[in-house]
Amino acid sequence: MSSAKLGSASEDVSRRDANYHPTVWGDFFLTHSSNFLENNDNILEKHEELKQEVRNLLVVETSDLPSKIQLTDEIIRLGVGYHFEMEIKAQLEKLHDHQLHLNFDLLTTSVWFRLLRGHGFSISSDVFKRFKNTKGEFETEDARTLWCLYEATHLRVDGEDILEEAIQFSRKRLEALLPKLSFPLSECVRDALHIPYHRNVQRLAARQYIPQYDAEQTKIESLSLFAKIDFNMLQALHQSELREASRWWKEFDFPSKLPYARDRIAEGYYWMMGAHFEPKFSLSRKFLNRIIGITSLIDDTYDVYGTLEEVTLFTEAVERWDIEAVKDIPKYMQVIYIGMLGIFEDFKDNLINARGKDYCIDYAIEVFKEIVRSYQREAEYFHTGYVPSYDEYMENSIISGGYKMFIILMLIGRGEFELKETLDWASTIPEMVKASSLIARYIDDLQTYKAEEERGETVSAVRCYMREYDVSEEEACKKMREMIEIEWKRLNKTTLEADEVSSSVVIPSLNFTRVLEVMYDKGDGYSDSQGVTKDRIAALLRHAIEI
Repeated sequence: MSSAKLGSASEDVSRRDANYHPTVWGDFFLTHSSNFLENNDNILEKHEELKQEVRNLLVVETSDLPSKIQLTDEIIRLGVGYHFEMEIKAQLEKLHDHQLHLNFDLLTTSVWFRLLRGHGFSISSDVFKRFKNTKGEFETEDARTLWCLYEATHLRVDGEDILEEAIQFSRKRLEALLPKLSFPLSECVRDALHIPYHRNVQRLAARQYIPQYDAEQTKIESLSLFAKIDFNMLQALHQSELREASRWWKEFDFPSKLPYARDRIAEGYYWMMGAHFEPKFSLSRKFLNRIIGITSLIDDTYDVYGTLEEVTLFTEAVERWDIEAVKDIPKYMQVIYIGMLGIFEDFKDNLINARGKDYCIDYAIEVFKEIVRSYQREAEYFHTGYVPSYDEYMENSIISGGYKMFIILMLIGRGEFELKETLDWASTIPEMVKASSLIARYIDDLQTYKAEEERGETVSAVRCYMREYDVSEEEACKKMREMIEIEWKRLNKTTLEADEVSSSVVIPSLNFTRVLEVMYDKGDGYSDSQGVTKDRIAALLRHAIEI
């Protein structure tokens, strides 16, 4: 890379290069639009008509509770549940209070259990005891029932032995049955075995499920058509948001000015859209998309390119949070600093300080400063050769992984909290936020530690654990995978126990964890976005669903 592009970066310094591939999208999203609304006359009226039909199906009184449970689940899985939040809540409250579940079969009980737990209702896993035989074993060979049971088990918390047994039983049976299944059930099972619904990104899960549901003989035509139209309409909004973000990225010319860094504005948008896709959170997505873009540039600067002296100057400038500080940092870093300040200034009035909560700007800036401090510590590890203990590494990486910052900024962006105490609570890294952050760190390190070692970094959760507990690399990786499951159970438990202060943190904590599960399921899908990540972005943001 040329020193001309990097301003005052010294040519005498030996610098690393992660050799990140260029953007796979070029300028595609600068102009792309599916033109769905323009190409379909009267589509808005049709959408509204179908929405009313689906609402009527949902609210109509019926004694057929299994069918009502199935319908509620299908509406949510198809990605249109956000239109009927109050109606769904009312239905779930009725189902929670009803004792007729004692007459449900295993399939319906599994869906009922997952729906209620997934929406914060307390349900004992003892409801599955009556489905065991005299030997204490589950008995069913029905693939659809096994699929529903397997999905339900992923809402388990620590100590629920019956769900631990159920997950082993259902997974083993499903893996054996899968080659014999036909579409669409085969794809439902394959998707679940790969990434269970509870851990999947809602928008991606909906994109997968829409054609599967459409192929079901028992589908409701109006619901199927509504889901397709709604997906395409929402996709058009998301495309417009990504066009705006792409223009901002291009105007700053980050890829040319910082060629060592990842050029991933589309991948960043996919990340934030995965965390909250609904139309009412459009401004929040725009804000967080820029935040992840600028944070990624800072991360790469500290991780890969900057000297310890340079990044220390940048950290000091961030602590000052003053445009005058730009004069005290290397020239190549100045575009990052100016972009960073600009993001907060651009969104301050309409988003961060909106709704009479001016104090939010202080929380937003402080949590951003905190992640930069954590990057500073990691840079010091590398440049000084310091090797932290496992606990010391994990304490810092909970911050450097970014999830505390993203959860708090998304909480501010969504604006759904009522109490200042909620931000104070989230800032202390309570169990809910900690579990999400630890899952993110374990998944990230498992998929990236070898690539980082190739460029000279030796500090990771895997290596620190190996060193401290004197175990092999294989044993350390196995432990990380076990810890992911432990933290998922803890996250499930803390979201079920949410109170007035913490309830608004549930969705950010769960959804950011889901995005990480998906983004890193086959490697580092953010840094290397040429494969499955590109395909998923194309499915969600490029290709409309045929009506």
